[in-house]
Amino acid sequence: MKKGILSLIVVLQLSITGFTVNAQTNSWVRINLLGYKPGSSKVAVWCSKAQTPVTDFSIADAVTGKTVYTAKVEKTFGGYGPFTLTARLNFSNFTKPGRYIIKAGAATSSAFTIGAGVYKGSADFCLRYLRQQRSGFNPFLKDSCHTHDGYTLYGPMPDSTRIDASGGWHDASDYLQYVTTSANATWHLLAAYRDFPKVFGDGHQANGLPGSNNRADVLDEARWGLNWLLKMHPRSNWMFNQIADDRDHQGMRIPKEDSFYGRGYERPVYFCTSTPQGFGKYKNRSTGLASTAGKFASAFALGYQLFKDPLLQDRALSAWALGVDKPGVCQTAPGRSPYFYEEDNWADDMELAGASIAAMNGSKKHLTAAYAYSKEETITPWLGKDTARHYQWYPFINLGHYELAKQLQGQQRKELISYYKQGIERVWQKARQNAFYRGVPFIWCSNNLTTSFAMQCYWYRKLTGDVSYSELEQACFDWLFGCNPWGTAMVYGLPASGDTPVDPHSAFTHLKQYPIDGGLVDGPVYGAIYKSLIGITLNEPDEYADFQSDLVVYHDDYGDYSTNEPTMDGTASLVYLLAAKEADQSKMYNGPSAIHKAEGDTFTAFIYVHGGITRGDARQKQLAIVFTGDEYNGDIHNIGRTLQINKVKASFFLTGRFYRNKENKQPIYTLKKQGHYLGPHSDQHLLYCDWSRRDSLLVTKEQFVQDLDSNYAAMQQYGISRKNARFFLPPFEWYNDSIAAWTRQQGLQLVNFTPGTYSNADYTTPDMKNYRSSIAIMDSIRAFEKRNKTGLNGFILLFHVGVHPSRTDRFARQLPALIAWLHSEKYILTTIDKLIK
Repeated sequence: MKKGILSLIVVLQLSITGFTVNAQTNSWVRINLLGYKPGSSKVAVWCSKAQTPVTDFSIADAVTGKTVYTAKVEKTFGGYGPFTLTARLNFSNFTKPGRYIIKAGAATSSAFTIGAGVYKGSADFCLRYLRQQRSGFNPFLKDSCHTHDGYTLYGPMPDSTRIDASGGWHDASDYLQYVTTSANATWHLLAAYRDFPKVFGDGHQANGLPGSNNRADVLDEARWGLNWLLKMHPRSNWMFNQIADDRDHQGMRIPKEDSFYGRGYERPVYFCTSTPQGFGKYKNRSTGLASTAGKFASAFALGYQLFKDPLLQDRALSAWALGVDKPGVCQTAPGRSPYFYEEDNWADDMELAGASIAAMNGSKKHLTAAYAYSKEETITPWLGKDTARHYQWYPFINLGHYELAKQLQGQQRKELISYYKQGIERVWQKARQNAFYRGVPFIWCSNNLTTSFAMQCYWYRKLTGDVSYSELEQACFDWLFGCNPWGTAMVYGLPASGDTPVDPHSAFTHLKQYPIDGGLVDGPVYGAIYKSLIGITLNEPDEYADFQSDLVVYHDDYGDYSTNEPTMDGTASLVYLLAAKEADQSKMYNGPSAIHKAEGDTFTAFIYVHGGITRGDARQKQLAIVFTGDEYNGDIHNIGRTLQINKVKASFFLTGRFYRNKENKQPIYTLKKQGHYLGPHSDQHLLYCDWSRRDSLLVTKEQFVQDLDSNYAAMQQYGISRKNARFFLPPFEWYNDSIAAWTRQQGLQLVNFTPGTYSNADYTTPDMKNYRSSIAIMDSIRAFEKRNKTGLNGFILLFHVGVHPSRTDRFARQLPALIAWLHSEKYILTTIDKLIK
């Protein structure tokens, strides 16, 4: 396959230029394969399956092999997906144009470019996919398809009435067509030209064939979309929502005249009724017209501004009126399966429509109405969440806030900007916990969400001049082009010299080996989602097998329709983002990691896993011994005496139940008097997330906060407050990024044990399969220290203050020997608050 060939070329190039390429069996460097602008944020991600963190990295000229830049690793994170350690390699202040390679430890990156023109032509490149998706006359095939569309369903006219609805774009690798996605795509194409006209070329005619027509290709494509939308809103009181249904899914085929809908070559055209619809037993949950009407109106209004076609102006106003008259969602209709676009929001569509009409004709009435709609959905609901239903919140960001903020002043403008910032901050609280800065959920079309969220960050930056989130913005963009666990770009054929999809879920590639240049594939999904889907079978060995995980998977295999299917609307959004990146001349980088600077963070060498700190500074020969307690307390007296005799300070994380237990009162007071750290471990020792599906929460945020508050209330009797106990160790030592984010929102920092030594196995009993004796645990700690370059530096060694009575071999008896050995190895034993400053 192409990927193997590209890898061979890179290896040969490196050999020719004098590089020695180490066999990268356990560490990798991921970069943006498309490249970086000199003034942008520039970060690569180092990933490893080993336990030794990387401390520095270098950049070498890809031609001469000469080292041109060296730097320390600013922040090390813990595991992510298949990796045990990760780190961000920030080289933003290296701005010299050229072709380079990054080396960190034994890992070497692919070659990449720094230059002002790295994104030049990329937006136009993605238009190739839109032209290939055309229904009616298809310029790629130089043939026509679906010219008999269609016959009506659900309308005021008799069912099976013939109307002309040919044209538009196929939605994805199937040939369904939706106003929902097509109007959104059309708006993005129009906005891309309006905002960045100099980016686009004129290499094609209006029909998509090669040639010039003195109009930018992006406008030709947008006009193609508008023409179809006009057919779908042919009268002021008629709106249609989709063509065809999932009877389409009868096998892969090159688009043609489909004959399996019962009316010759005609396909059904679904009328917008504001009530539930569905061809078979499955129905959608439609409640109104506004979600579709708003999309119609905004596309027509922006289209009028660029084309000055009176019919577009007229249809913008009629669609608006229908949306005002029937608020609610107009969802797509399912057929034989229960899958459909489950859009649950509509106020954002009407806000964008009102703002677009106001920009079209200066109407204060529509501007006022748009502002009122903005209050109904201030923050797009998926932002900061772990999951959402398929297209539940669509478009994936609130486009109306940007269009409205440009027209308003004063407090109203500030409010709209604050909505964007609040949404970004919600994602940032999750993203900041991992090296890839991923805060976007891995649901179907995660790449589309990523593209849209990067746009929201971009618009916020443009509206305010604030670069605080520029590194997050760039990280989303970098993810799409190779800075991800798999090291692959997510756009077919872009960049030409990089690893990109070659076997997508597409009839064009699978049946005819036609390239689908510029198509953005759906993107990675949670492992749990992938495992639950029906009908997915990989047809070739998985070239990314080493990088799949329970957290998230991605396959470049046409059999995986969940991660590797290109979409028309996602690609249209990417056209806007790529145009913005090409045109942007502003300096996104403003000193060392502006995003941390804005948040008040300082760089540390701490290791983070799912947002929890699991290791202190590996450069310092110190560690923390911590104990947790809940139900059992049998060793607390012996532990306290051992620590006092050896003049060692430790940390104790205890549940509310433990603090309230009368038997524990005196030893807790003694520990506090001796200067040990006392912190929370939850009140009732709840299990926060599923053992096998870590992303699956078992508690709500309200339950989490209430339980934690109760833990602190129990600590108050000992004079311990949040102020002097800001570190939290979760029950069962098991959590996910949501728990870590909720912890931070409470003003606390989640910590957990450092994996590798099996110290925490001191709770196991002989009847358990994972039982480890105290001697085995001691041997494991010593063995780990010897085989790792940084030993136990920064380690959080976790034990328990009590264990089940059936475990008679208690590790507390080994504690004196452990402390003596650690002292002999020159380790400083400290408390958690001093280890993590």
